[in-house]
This record gives sequence, C-alpha cells and structure tokens, in this order.
Amino acid sequence: MLQAHNLTCVRDERTLFSELNFTVSPGDIVQIEGANGAGKTSLLRILAGLSRAEQGDVLWQQRPIRKQREAWHSALLYLGHQPGVKAVLSARENLRFFHPSEPEERLWQALEEVDLTGYEEVPVAQLSAGQQRRVALARLWLSRAPLWILDEPLTAIDKSGVIKLMALFGRHADNGGSVILTTHQDLPDSVRQLRKIRLVEAEQ
Repeated sequence: MLQAHNLTCVRDERTLFSELNFTVSPGDIVQIEGANGAGKTSLLRILAGLSRAEQGDVLWQQRPIRKQREAWHSALLYLGHQPGVKAVLSARENLRFFHPSEPEERLWQALEEVDLTGYEEVPVAQLSAGQQRRVALARLWLSRAPLWILDEPLTAIDKSGVIKLMALFGRHADNGGSVILTTHQDLPDSVRQLRKIRLVEAEQ
C-alpha cells in the first residue's frame, strides 16, 4: 500500500534520518518511535506529502505520491499536531464542512464517540485545547480513507478515550485500512496489528 523508499530528512542543516525504508500494508497499525527531535513529525509530514524529503520517495500503490496528488489525497486522512478545525464553526459544523454528504445522525454519533455530547453547537474557539483535539478526532469515525496518518492523536485524551480510539484503529485495520501514528503513550499489548518503527539519529 505505502512504501517509504530511501527517505532522508534534513532540517536546519541537520540530518534527522537517512535512507529510511519501510512498507505499510493493509491491516497494519504502525507506531513511529524516537527521541524528541528525531524527526517523527517531519516523517509524517513527508509521508502525507506536506513536506519534501531531501532524498527518496514515498510510493502509494507503487507510484510516487507526487505524481498522483488527487488520488493520494483522497486515500489519506492526516491529523497533525494542530487540531486543523475551523474556530468560528461549531463542532458539528466542522464535521459537516469536512463531510458534507454524511447524514446528520452520523455527525452526532461521531461527536458522541469522542465525548463531546452537549458541546456539539459550541463554537470551537470556546472549547478547551483537549476538546478541540477531540473535534478533529471525530473525523476518524466518519472517514472512508484507507490510510490514516496521525501525529500524537492520544494527546489530551483520557483513558476511556484512548481505549475507544485504539478499538477504532483495530476495526479500521481489520477492515483493510492502515494507521501510522506517533504517541508518547504506551499502547496496549492487545493491539495485535501493531508494529513499531524507531527513528535513530543519523550520523552527522
């Protein structure tokens, strides 16, 4: 499905990682590990096509993503460090903006899944940082994209929320989807599809 081929990342004249190779297949949940500053977020942005690698390519269905932008974006859901939601809209309106064809009932169900019952019509600007994060995560319950790339999706999420999200990741993988994520939390051993890729600082 997705292949990182000889990826090298340089930021501020410092090589974060070099000649990185791995594949992500349908049914995989992949956790990117590494020390602070190892390039985890940079790698996710390269995989999502938001940044360019110094060297190497990201392939989707054996073709470089830079040569199939439209198909790649339709296959991908990327959630970065920032919530990426519109502050002037309510939580429900944000989901309607991103998923205009979804039935209204599914929007409310998605917000219920992330414990935003009672906050559906509150402008996002008035929500806490954690609640804003949950508005973004509600999109996962509505997404039909086969590949999810998630930067610290468990930040500001309580224990019950983490359990719900991990169950969702498992269902997505069981249905042939894939998840690539970073997190500082220890993921439960019950996630049978989980494998880990550790970024090691490149020799300078």
